[in-house]
Amino acid sequence: MHQPLKNIHILDLSTVISGPMAVALLADQGAAVIKVESIEGDTCRLIGPSKGDLSAIYIAANRGKRSIALDLKASASAKILHALVRRTDVIVNNFRPGVMDRLGLDDATLVGLNPRLIRLSITGYGADGPAAGDKAYDAVIQAVAGVSASHRDQHSGNPGLVATLVCDKLTAMTAAQAVTAALYARAQDGRGRRVEVAMLDAMLAFQWPDAMFNHVFIDSPPAPYPEMGATQKPWKTADGFVATMGPQKAEFEAQCRALGRPDIAEDPRFQTIAMRSRHQAELRALLEPLMAQFSNSELQQAFRQHGAPLGPVNERSAVLTDEQVRHNEVLIEIDHGDLGRVRLARAAGKFDGQPMPAPGAAAHLGEHGQAVLAELGFEAAEVAALVADGVLRLP
Repeated sequence: MHQPLKNIHILDLSTVISGPMAVALLADQGAAVIKVESIEGDTCRLIGPSKGDLSAIYIAANRGKRSIALDLKASASAKILHALVRRTDVIVNNFRPGVMDRLGLDDATLVGLNPRLIRLSITGYGADGPAAGDKAYDAVIQAVAGVSASHRDQHSGNPGLVATLVCDKLTAMTAAQAVTAALYARAQDGRGRRVEVAMLDAMLAFQWPDAMFNHVFIDSPPAPYPEMGATQKPWKTADGFVATMGPQKAEFEAQCRALGRPDIAEDPRFQTIAMRSRHQAELRALLEPLMAQFSNSELQQAFRQHGAPLGPVNERSAVLTDEQVRHNEVLIEIDHGDLGRVRLARAAGKFDGQPMPAPGAAAHLGEHGQAVLAELGFEAAEVAALVADGVLRLP
């Protein structure tokens, strides 16, 4: 099966989620990845359910990579890293600004070692500026980028947080796309490039089309548009919850017909999407008791019959058995050796109708250190000395 990034080699120095997941997406598409971890290992090995040194979150964000564990601060690591850089297409880090310089992996050094190298740097706030040196995690960026303010508690009005690492994962997708663009450009002119992605920038771009639409117009701005709120909550049904949207007039009319109340669509307050937004509290008061009369399956059948969008709110365990999820074969099982089988979501993109092959297993800490160093020409005695000096960790 064709893998679009076959023969691309990536050196992954990143940790936790944003960098590792970006690289995992590229690995899904065929890139060969060596992940360089600290002697202690990536923090994600310690988060969530785990078997030994492999946690569920680590497996998902580091599938299909080989692992070598090094003390990057040790001078002896430089020889190894420089050798890896020379044969690498892309190097990835998500350190704070200045860390790569202190490790002797500043941009000038990397370019000197490999002029064709794509250098991806993911930061929280950017390479410079008043907050550039601050530590940044997902919740912090949610707060600064306006995500928290966009997800207020419906009762208190207090800002909330999205209960998933949305900033990390969105940054990962943004970074992976930027790397493929840089690889395409290199194919045209042969030059490597420095690619920088700030989590803050990625989230602002993500926020802008809808959550920040009242801040788009600068000159003579129109009246502020109601923020999405009351109608953007799940609806309680007789046996669960569902979610629906009807931005188009025909869809809203179909919803009302499906609920047996076509007259609601004729109400002057609800004639356009703007009017429905301004009167969303009144609209919800009308629709809530109607939704509550029916079961999830009854609503699915009625909405589908009338051409209105609706989906049941699946509990996390129910996602595994959802009919469309099963049909798409998006959840796959792989043999993970001593861990037994593990379940992952396959790469979403298909090429010529074919999905990517199942990803490989995630590595135990330092699992491939000896093999990688042998490939670089290190003798067994050199490897043993590195282990004895605490520079290299093997399983």
